[in-house]
Amino acid sequence: MHIGLMKYRFFYFASILVLVFVGLLGSPSLGQSINSSDLSTIRVDDLSDDQIRTYLQQAESSGLSESQMEIVALERGMPQAEIQKLRERIARLNGTAERQSTTPFTRRDTERRVVDTLFAPSKSDTTTSDSSSDAPLRVFGSALFQGATPVFQPDLRIATPRNYIIGPGDQILIDIYGKSEEAHTLSVTPEGTINIPYIGIVPLAGMTIEQATARIESRLSTVYSAIRSGDTKVSVALGNIRSIQVTITGEVTQPGSYTLPSVATVFNALYSSGGPTENGSFRAINLIRNGKVIATLDIYDILMNGFFSENVRLEDQDILMIPPYQNRVEISGEVKRPAIFELKDGESFEKLLTYAGGFTEDAYRARIKVTKRTAKEQRIEDVLSSQYAHYEPQTGDKYKVGRVLNRFENRVVIEGAVFRPGEYELSPGLTLSMLIKKADGLKEDAFLSRGYILRLKDDMQKEQLSFNVSGIVAGTTPDVELKREDIITISSIFDLREQYTVDIDGEIRSPGQFTYAEGMTLQDLIMQAGGFRESATGNRIEVSRRVQNADVLSQSAQIADVFQVFADKGLSKEDQDFVLMPFDKVVVRTATGYETQKTIRIEGEVLYPGLYTIVSKDERISDIVKRAGGFTPFAYVEGASLKRGGTLDSTKAAETGAEKAEKELRKQDEYNRMLALRQLQSDANTFNEVNISRNINNEFVGINLERIIKRPGRRGDLILADGDIIRIPKELQTVKISGEVLAPSTAVYGPSKGFKQYISQAGGFSSRALRKSAYVLYANGSVKSTNRFLFFNNYPPIKPGAEIFVPQREVRIPMSPQQWLGISTGAASLAAIILTMLR
Repeated sequence: MHIGLMKYRFFYFASILVLVFVGLLGSPSLGQSINSSDLSTIRVDDLSDDQIRTYLQQAESSGLSESQMEIVALERGMPQAEIQKLRERIARLNGTAERQSTTPFTRRDTERRVVDTLFAPSKSDTTTSDSSSDAPLRVFGSALFQGATPVFQPDLRIATPRNYIIGPGDQILIDIYGKSEEAHTLSVTPEGTINIPYIGIVPLAGMTIEQATARIESRLSTVYSAIRSGDTKVSVALGNIRSIQVTITGEVTQPGSYTLPSVATVFNALYSSGGPTENGSFRAINLIRNGKVIATLDIYDILMNGFFSENVRLEDQDILMIPPYQNRVEISGEVKRPAIFELKDGESFEKLLTYAGGFTEDAYRARIKVTKRTAKEQRIEDVLSSQYAHYEPQTGDKYKVGRVLNRFENRVVIEGAVFRPGEYELSPGLTLSMLIKKADGLKEDAFLSRGYILRLKDDMQKEQLSFNVSGIVAGTTPDVELKREDIITISSIFDLREQYTVDIDGEIRSPGQFTYAEGMTLQDLIMQAGGFRESATGNRIEVSRRVQNADVLSQSAQIADVFQVFADKGLSKEDQDFVLMPFDKVVVRTATGYETQKTIRIEGEVLYPGLYTIVSKDERISDIVKRAGGFTPFAYVEGASLKRGGTLDSTKAAETGAEKAEKELRKQDEYNRMLALRQLQSDANTFNEVNISRNINNEFVGINLERIIKRPGRRGDLILADGDIIRIPKELQTVKISGEVLAPSTAVYGPSKGFKQYISQAGGFSSRALRKSAYVLYANGSVKSTNRFLFFNNYPPIKPGAEIFVPQREVRIPMSPQQWLGISTGAASLAAIILTMLR
């Protein structure tokens, strides 16, 4: 009954684990995959028998317990029906599974070890936080067993060890060659013997391979006589090796009984069991055989020196015992390998430093602070460098290696006008003159009258000492002995004066500020500035110079010297060159009569719109209209406008074309119209008829082009300026009504309609309309407001393209009862005062 229950539990456990392995196949680690895999898509019918056998082997070697795996499987969405199908598939493979499995004891032990692995503290938990450090410290050696596989699988492709002890289950390979050729593969029986054909029974149990080879060769020589003469040779080797049972106990991560190859060593067994626990010893791992300790493994020998002298080979029924640690200390700070170390009795602090890799370059080595634990509390001690070799650490000690101070015991600094500024050694008796010589002397621009030393006093306050540089160098003044951390500064003459510059502006190719050099002339400066422009004249170049001694008490005191200088444009007349002084300002004038072409543009309803060059200084609007061929039949002359303030780019104008220019102008005109309306609304009662100047990028000038054409050259016929744009639109047929009307809209223009008719078409005035301040903005930019005579409003006329705007009446806040009460109280008081005075 018990055996049947065990089989059922095993195959139930295996079925769940198979499903998990199917879902996790290819994952780098089991634990990681459990947290991320989805098993809802598992289909058992898609699995072959070979796959299930493979998963069964993985389940036996790397699985979890049945309860844990069932929980994980259900959490990952594994269907219950698929679990039942897998149970049936495994039942059919029951015989094969039994043959491939280990003994019941080994299966239970494997399951227990897996559970222990899941719930035991991880290696990262085997750390202790240093009270004086933010980073936790790891137990030295624990990283060696991080990621260890649960079962060790050794590489058997190795030569037969000569000291290997033969036992039951080993396979012996006998190869006879020479005059006779024969080969035998024989297994050692449980009684420790082999049966060689034609020879008989040969006992080998307990022998090494070397001893067994001699015995076999001796027995074979009775049949093969050529063996004695050497004409026939005999080779004996191991084939398949046997398995041994080893028990690992004590403070080990996965204690239990392990089935290992007979060539496995102590370290192999230790690695397969996960290594010591947090409390396990790394220095005294005992191998017990037949009740006696035959070897003690010190993992530090492997970690520090790579020595495997105590890593002996295991035998069947060996016991590996890991005791608790006896003495652990931690060391942190400026060591190469800060960690928690296990020390043996008699090992000194110097040995601890060796385990920690020694000091870092920044370590303070003269004294190390240690925190020790007494029976009641903690205390601090200092370990001097002279004690390192014989000071024995005690368990629980915490050693902190500090850093050297960020200061120098023998440093002086020199900076400024010396050839090699920087830090220097403060040798005994070093003086200021000696340090200047160490720095390769003074530069030519050194300021010789004064230097200074910044010195630290005994209380770390700073003081400044001055000295005569030339006197120190010449030895005419007493030398100064330097002290630690002195900073000597010798200034340059250029550091103590304003930088000398000269400025040039005007008709020069690269105007700006230039560095002054002694002896610089006007022509030198012009060449540095790129030479003259085409428009420049060399006849009246103006040079202004600072006045050093102006009469501050005189109202007409001269504040600058101005020179009118001639300079040849070819920059060749050296005899007339003008010598400049620091801070001179040079201005190159434009040649008399030099003019660049100035252009304007006329757009809209003229016969020849486009760019025109201004011919004369007094060319007017009427002149350019004539040059453009006059108006087209669709021209709305009253709506013509003039935009002033820009500079035309003929290339850009040619690329964009008239349509794009008109579109941009219309957009700009709409924006400026809105701006004018806001301005007029804020001060609607202060004008009657005005022209609005728009200052958004360009200015618009309201013109009366109809009057200009009828009376050219008269008032209003403006003289054109560079960049002017004249626009004659098509006849506009709408009127826009906006502001405080019930339905702001755009109406069709009618010559017989008046102001009120357009207001009616917009639904009439709103309740907040300020009727007396209504105004009209005409297409050419002019504005006319409403006139008021007695109690009547005289509204302006309406023209095509105009916009009617009705401003909003100022909102008045009604008086509150408290305000009325205050007024009435004040009136009553005033009346009482008047009555009192009359009496």
